[in-house]
Amino acid sequence: MRWLIERKLTDNSTRLRKARAELEVLLAQLGQFRDEADEARLHSIVSESSLAENDRRQSERHVDVFAKERTRLVDSVVRYEKLQDELLDKLAADGAKRATTER
Repeated sequence: MRWLIERKLTDNSTRLRKARAELEVLLAQLGQFRDEADEARLHSIVSESSLAENDRRQSERHVDVFAKERTRLVDSVVRYEKLQDELLDKLAADGAKRATTER
């Protein structure tokens, strides 16, 4: 049983690291897209052209897509962290059970 918990813990840890790394990259990209959307919004107001308005809408769509992806990744990180806590609790309980039976 212990080896199975350890294997699940290792697999989960790998997934958690990957999700955190993806989230970090995505947050940087999201910040850039938000800046571009703000700039496009101002340009749209100043120029009052249909081309600038299309650029603004496209920029805002990019922000929306990245914001949804951010939410998905944050949910994944939370789920992996919860699973990690549960697996560590099981591992600790298994260790305590072994210590008790070995006495």
